[in-house]
Amino acid sequence: MTHQGRRLPTQHATWLDSTWRYLTPPERQAPRSTGLPALAWTTPRPWRLTLPGALETREPMDLSWDSEQELADMAQALARQSRAVCLPRVPADSPSVAALQQAFAGKGITLIRPAIGSPYIDLDERWADPRQKFNAGRRSDFRRAERHADKLGGLQFEIHSQTSAAELDRLLDEAYAVEAKSWKGQTGTALALDPQLGPFHRAHAHAAMQAGLLRLAIMRVGGQAIGMQIALEWAENIWLLKIGYDAAFSQCGPGNLLMMHTIADAAQRGLRAYEFLGSPAPWTAFWTNQLRDYVNIRFFPWSLRGQLALAQDMSQAVQARLAKRGQAGHDAAHGDAQEVT
Repeated sequence: MTHQGRRLPTQHATWLDSTWRYLTPPERQAPRSTGLPALAWTTPRPWRLTLPGALETREPMDLSWDSEQELADMAQALARQSRAVCLPRVPADSPSVAALQQAFAGKGITLIRPAIGSPYIDLDERWADPRQKFNAGRRSDFRRAERHADKLGGLQFEIHSQTSAAELDRLLDEAYAVEAKSWKGQTGTALALDPQLGPFHRAHAHAAMQAGLLRLAIMRVGGQAIGMQIALEWAENIWLLKIGYDAAFSQCGPGNLLMMHTIADAAQRGLRAYEFLGSPAPWTAFWTNQLRDYVNIRFFPWSLRGQLALAQDMSQAVQARLAKRGQAGHDAAHGDAQEVT
C-alpha cells in the first residue's frame, strides 16, 4: 500500500513533472532552495508560494515525501523562508498538516480552513454490478439507454492502459473531441479549447501511461466515440481526472453508462475506492454523497512580504463579504418587488 507521502496521484512524479513543465512558466518558477520541493509563485504580488498546478487544475494536492524526517525538514524549510505560503485542498488527515502547523508555530500567522471536498465511492463486491445500487426506475433508465444505443449500431466500452504513443494520441484526439461536444465546448472549457490544460493533460497522459497509471476509457455507439474518461489507477484507487460525452447522443446515457462500466471494472478487480476528484456536483450526487475532507493551508511569516500578503488577503475577504451581503440585499429587494407586483 502506498504511504501517505505518495497517497494522491498528484504527488506522483508524472504529475509533478507535467505541472512544472506545462503549467508553470519560467516567470512563476520559484528559485529552488535546499529542502524545498519545486514551488510556484501565485499572482498577483506580493507573491505566495504554492505547489505547481494547484491553482490551475484545482485538484487535491499535498507535499510529497518519503519519510517523516523528510516531511519535517521540508516543513521547517518552508517556515524559514520569507514568502507567504498557500496550499489549497490538502487532505485533512495528511501528516503534512500537523508537520506544517508545528514548523510554522511562532514564525507567523497560520490559517487552516475547510476546503471543498471531493466525492468518492468505497468499493466492495456489491459495486461489481453498480445497477443493483439503484431502484427499479433507475435500472429501467439504464436499460432504455442501452436499447437506444443498440438501435444506433451497438454499444462498446474500452479501457486503455498501455498502447503506442501514436495510438494514445489518436485516442486522446477522440476523447478531446467528445468532451468538446458537451456543455464544456459551449463554455470554452473543453480540453480541446484550452491552450494550457489541453497540452498539459495530453503530456501527463503519456507520462502516466509510461508509469502504468493511465486508464483512458471510451464508450462507442456504432463504432463512434460518444463518451470519455481520463483517469489514473494509483494506490489501489481509480482517480477520475476528466469526463465528457457527446450531447447529441444523450439518449444513450453515455455519462452514466460509461461511469457504471468503469466503476464495475474497478470493483471487479478488487480496487478500494473510486475517487471523483474535482468538486461535488449534481451528477456526482447521482453516484455518491461521500466526500473526502480537505483543508486550505495559508502561512504568513513575520516578514514584510508575509504581512503584505496577509493584509491583501484580509482586504479581499472583506470585499468579498461586502459584495455577497450587497447581492443578498439586492436579491431580497428584488424579490419583494416581484411579490408586490
